[in-house]
Amino acid sequence: MFVPEVRHPTASTSIVGEEFCFPYLVDLTVKKKNIGFSSKHVNVLDDNGSTLVQVEGGFWQFKKKRTMYDPVGAPIITMRQKKVSWRQEWIVHRGDGDNLLYTVVQQTSPIQLKTQLQVFLASNLTAQICDFRVVGSYLSQSFKVYKGDTVIAEVKQRFKLGSLGKEIFEARIYPGIDYVFIVSLLVILNEID
Repeated sequence: MFVPEVRHPTASTSIVGEEFCFPYLVDLTVKKKNIGFSSKHVNVLDDNGSTLVQVEGGFWQFKKKRTMYDPVGAPIITMRQKKVSWRQEWIVHRGDGDNLLYTVVQQTSPIQLKTQLQVFLASNLTAQICDFRVVGSYLSQSFKVYKGDTVIAEVKQRFKLGSLGKEIFEARIYPGIDYVFIVSLLVILNEID
């Protein structure tokens, strides 16, 4: 499955909440499927097959919105496309309210072979230097999340024949990293691509 990069221990990185950070390495399965022509559904499972979070959102929306729910249906975060342009921006709020957590900005250039996102936390008022970077491949739908030069998570798409309208991803979340934050980046990246 994964061959983790050599990394130095990091302190807990809670973006959405401490309850979403595990003190050990976590492998998650992320299943995405289109439900008819009206909506998308993402289900995030742990190693035991238990649902940790679910993401719902409309399929045909001019300004996209995705909401992540806990297993009992309470909203954890809401992801909204900020504006429709060649350089996409998404804003992420706690629950379905107005408490901004972070902004995700797509980095673009005329000749770009890799997907690149920059993440700015709400506390980063100048937004001159990003707090996290996402670097991935358009072709393989895989990416790594960096805090500085340290990899904090990796996501790879698992290919399966006959899975029209369904996608499966494997996410490796390093110890102390907020898995809801990482899954939100997967959802946003998937929407941009």
